[in-house]
Amino acid sequence: MSGTPLPGDDALIAAAREARSRAYAPFSGFAVGAALRLRDGSIVTGVNVENATYGLTMCAERVALFSAVAQGARPGDFAGVAVAGSAGDRPTTPCGACRQLLWEFCGDVPVACVSDAGGETRYRMSELLPEPFDGSLLG
Repeated sequence: MSGTPLPGDDALIAAAREARSRAYAPFSGFAVGAALRLRDGSIVTGVNVENATYGLTMCAERVALFSAVAQGARPGDFAGVAVAGSAGDRPTTPCGACRQLLWEFCGDVPVACVSDAGGETRYRMSELLPEPFDGSLLG
C-alpha cells in the first residue's frame, strides 16, 4: 500500500462518507459512497443503488464515474478516488468491475478506502489492479 496521501484527501473522504448516507441499499444494507476528484479540484460523488435482482445493482464508484462523464469528464481528468463503506472497521475496496473502469478512466491514481469505524487504507490503482486490461492491449 502506498500510504501516500493526496492533497485534499480529507475533503474527498468526507465527500464519500457524506454520499454514503444517500445510498439505496434496502436488500443488503451495505451502503457505499464514492467520491472522485478531478484534476481541476472538483469532486463528483456516487452511491450504490440496489435492485431486487442484485444483478442490476450499480456500485457507488461506477455511479460517480458515470456522473463525472455525464458532466464532461474524460479519461485523464481524474486525480483521486475515495470509497466509504459500511463494513464495520474494515475499509471497503472497489469491486473488480469498478477497478477496471476506474483504471481506464483514472489511471494510476491514489485510492483512499475508509470504513464506518474509522479504518482507512490507501492504495494506488496499480496496487488494486496490478495487471490491467486497457486500450493499450487492443493494438
